[in-house]
Parts: sequence; structure tokens; C-alpha cells
Amino acid sequence: MRYRLLSALVASAAAVAKAAPAATTTYDYIVVGSGPGGGPLAADLARAGYSTLLIEAGGDEGDNPTYADIGNFNEAANDETTRWDFWVKHSDDPARDLKFQHNTWDTGDGTFYVGLDPPADAKLLGIQYPRAAVLGGCAMHNAGVCSLPADDDWDIIVKKTGDKSWAAENMRQYLKKIEKNEYRPAGEAAHGYDGWLATSVADNSWAKNDSLPGTKILKELARLTGQDPADAANLVNRDILEEGKKVDETTSFYNMATHANSKGKRSSPNNYIRATLADPAKYPLTVKLHTLVTRVLFDTTAANATKGAVPRAIGVELMEGASLYKADPKHAAGTKGPVSQVLAAREVIVSGGAFNSPQILKLSGVGPAAELAKFKIPLVKDLPGVGENLGDNYEGSLLALGAAPVESGLITLLFRTPSAPTKKRNIYTWCGAFSFEGFWPGFPTYHGPTQYSCAMVHMGPKSQAGSVRLLSADPQDKPDINFRFFEHDGDKDLHELAEAADILREAWKAAGAPVAPLAEQHPCLGGKDAKCTDAAQAEYFKLQAYSHHATSTCAIGGDDDKMAVLDSKFRVRGVRGLRVVDASAFPVVPGAFPSCPTMMLSAKAAEDILADAKKEGKAC
Repeated sequence: MRYRLLSALVASAAAVAKAAPAATTTYDYIVVGSGPGGGPLAADLARAGYSTLLIEAGGDEGDNPTYADIGNFNEAANDETTRWDFWVKHSDDPARDLKFQHNTWDTGDGTFYVGLDPPADAKLLGIQYPRAAVLGGCAMHNAGVCSLPADDDWDIIVKKTGDKSWAAENMRQYLKKIEKNEYRPAGEAAHGYDGWLATSVADNSWAKNDSLPGTKILKELARLTGQDPADAANLVNRDILEEGKKVDETTSFYNMATHANSKGKRSSPNNYIRATLADPAKYPLTVKLHTLVTRVLFDTTAANATKGAVPRAIGVELMEGASLYKADPKHAAGTKGPVSQVLAAREVIVSGGAFNSPQILKLSGVGPAAELAKFKIPLVKDLPGVGENLGDNYEGSLLALGAAPVESGLITLLFRTPSAPTKKRNIYTWCGAFSFEGFWPGFPTYHGPTQYSCAMVHMGPKSQAGSVRLLSADPQDKPDINFRFFEHDGDKDLHELAEAADILREAWKAAGAPVAPLAEQHPCLGGKDAKCTDAAQAEYFKLQAYSHHATSTCAIGGDDDKMAVLDSKFRVRGVRGLRVVDASAFPVVPGAFPSCPTMMLSAKAAEDILADAKKEGKAC
């Protein structure tokens, strides 16, 4: 049974949200989207004294244990209460994409078929890419992994824009500002202890038990990656959020950090938003739930032209009601809601994520001129980079079945494969008695009590050739999303994935009785001994790689970059009063998991926006 109990606080917030503002209602700032980018930003702006409207297309599930308990993340990502289903492509070759083993089909009877042999009358949907329409965004349905980008991922913004505030050594302050660390001794310079985002780690004492098959695998992995097997039980507790000049080049075990507290409760923008609403200081934050923003409004009048002929964002048009967006599996065909407008005295900030932020910009007339003309959308600003440069990590896994259950804790390892192009590590892997093979309705597949996996995230993908493009001018429609995996230098990335698989597979051989030998299911059925070549593994990953860290579709870039959408202060180029603050702003995929980096980015954006407000000399 679905849990729907809401606290008095949420009921109160919902009551505020249901009050439809008239067209004359004006806030200092309007923030569209409550995820890792927009949610904390709206709270920060309100706490600075500015009236702020936060608009969220979904509802609030902060008290629902499916979302509040971090261990329920698989259930959360599958839950139709908040799920938005985007059906994406991995390439421009339909035949290639049809070989993806978890393609999803609509059978027409209210069920899905997942696989390679659909019923004759089934309709192809594509490759599922679930997002979350809920207060707190995708930080409410993810596994909560908190990791940091390589320093180079921050420094590339400095190189592109000349803005030194993006230097990695400066960006650390934003982690410290938001973090409420619960696993390191108080006062460590690398961490924050008074922020809103709880971080914690698991108990890795299992690694001291040398008789466990998982510990034997751990020690062999240590040997294979140049670590001291005798010290493995200590290395698994290394701080994955550590700082240092050589961190990005360090192969090591770590204790995986999550944005959850030590009691297993999820920590996300939801908590910060609700704390801001409940604060006795009565910060001027208004949250409007179940509301779909259809476009940004611009002042393009002659009066505005006297101020420089640059269009200025002055508010948003919105449609009220639940499940209005067609990505929502609960959407009923033809359903619409009342449309109104809300004005922003200062700025509109779009934080819809890598899919919806470019869609909103395009529907508002900001994007590639030819694409907008195709759908008869009046052009406000020709920005060819909107919706382009879509990037993601490549993800894959090794799955095996033991002769008996593989007793083990979670092994987290960051390492460099032999052919990596730089000294930086390029693989983030975690191994244990679980199954994770991508996303489809009802994932993951349970392969029985003897299942054992190593899931991999490939960092620093060499190709970001994906796109998010309109299918219509209807704001309720989903866009066309194509990642174009491995489009550029794909052979190099695939070789690195195969190299990583070889190292992990070799470590499995150390598991010993009673679980060995582990019968590999993929990428090599039967293991490397079954004559699965590196080329065959590369082909497997090319067809079966998956992802869930989409970024970069409204990328920050320099003045000389025609594809740049934002300047270094998140301002949309060529217009005034409009910014984008979410993972779409990263010019490259930030490390292995973007959730915590996006929350850091949000804290920086708040600082930049408030600094601009101060320069204007207008009191809040």
C-alpha cells in the first residue's frame, strides 16, 4: 500500500501552494524546480530576506518512508507517486538501440514488456531514464551517493571563462558550507559540520573478518591495484571526500559517503526547504506544488528597448494541477490545468534539470533559432547550445552467481585503468551481493541469494554529443533525448571499461570455498575463461551501458564559445534577469555522481546572485 501520510507542516505548505497567485503577484525571485540546484537556492535567497517563489511540478513526499529512508532507493525510483519516465535513445542507430537488453515496450494492457522479444503488437517506448517530480527532485529517489568531481572538472570552468572563483580550491568551501558531517572527527578542515546536508558512511567492520569471501576479494583487489592487502581493512574506511593535491590520482578503497544521516534517513533539499518554511524567522519563501511551468515571460517592449534592447525575463507562465507532464505515468490524455502568470521583480531561475531546463528555455524562445522556427515559437534569443552537449557517465556492471551466497560488505574502489589518458583515476566501482544492471520499470532483477556484482561508473567520458530537442511546442510533451553514447573516441572509453572488468573479474577468483567459482553472467557469460575477448567485452558495454547522471545541456562557457548558454555567474547569455542553476550548467560531467556537486553549485549560485543584488543597491 502506498504511504501518503503528510505532516502538519507539509499540509500547511501545500495549502499555501494551492493558493493560485493572480497575474499581478510578484516575487523578488522565482525558482523553477526544487532539486539539488533549485531547492537549496530558493531557501538561501529567502533566508537572505528576498521574497522567493519555488515552483515544483510534483508533490511532497518528505514523510513517506519510501523516500525518507535511504535504503528504499530502488522502491523510490520505481514509485509512480513521483516518477517521470523519459524514454531515451543511446545512439542515432535504431538497430543498435534495439539490442539494449532492457528496452521497454508498452503492451497496451497497462503493463510493460522489458527485453529483446516483445509481443507482436507492443509499442516501443525506449530506454527508461526515470526522473523524480517531487519536492527535493532526484535527490529524493537516488541512492544518495556523495562524491566530488576531480579538480580539473571545476578548473575547466576557469579555463573557459577566466572566472577564478570556480577554481577547485575555492569550490571546496561550498561543500563545507552545506555539509553536516556525521562520520569524521569534528573540526577537520576538509569538512563542514553546521550545514543542512547530512553525510554519513556505513560500518565496514566486516572487512576485518578474513574468512569472508568478500574480504578475500577485497584483499585480491588491493593486490591488483597496487595497495597493501594487509591494510585493506583500514583502507575501506578512507574518507572519500578527502582533499589533497594528489587525490584525483590516488587509487584506493574508500567508505562510500551518502547524503543521509547516521540513522539512515535521507538528507536532501527537501529537508532544507521544509526547515526554511518552518523557521520561526518566517523567511519569505513560498512553495507552489503540483505546478508545471510552461514558459518564461520576457519584456520585449519598446520601453525595455530603451534599456539596451536586451529582452528581460519578468516572470513565468504556469499550469496548475497534478500529473500534467506526459512523462508522468499517471498523466491522463487531454488533461490540462488553469493557466496563470507570476512575475519576478528581480530574476527567474530555471532549475529543471538537464532535460527540462533546456526544454523550458526553448519553449520560452531561447535556443537554436531553426529548431524554434520549426515549431513556430517566437524567437527571443538565438542560442544554439541550448539542449546540446548532453553528457553522462557510462555505467555498466559485472554480474556473477556464486556456488553459495557471497558474504561481504560493500567494497568501494576508485582506480585508474592502464590505458587511461591521464594519471587520474577513471573508474568508480562498488562490489557486493546486489544486482544493478540499469533502469527499467520494476528494476533491479533479483538473481537469487548467490548474486554478486561490481557496478562501474566511468568518469571523464570523452564524448558529450547528446541532445535534448523539442518534439512540439506543447509544454506538456516530453522532448526527444539522445545521448549518442561513444560518438567520439568511443573505442578508448570502451577499452577502459573492458580493462576495468578484467581487473574486477580477476579479484573474484580469490573468493574461495564455498562460493567459488563465481559463474559470470555478463559481460562474459562463463567468465574470461569462456574466451570472451576484450573486443567482445567492449561490444557488450557499447550495447548495454546505461546512465543516470545527465548534465551539461545549458553549459557554462566563455564569451568566444558560440555554444555556451551561460556565463560564469549562471546568467543566460543575451537576455537579462534569467539564470539556470542545476546540473545542466556543468560544461563536463562532474566526476562520478553529480548530486553533491550540484548542491555545491547551488550554494555558489546563491552567493553570486546575492552579490549581484547587493551591487544593484536595492534593499531586500
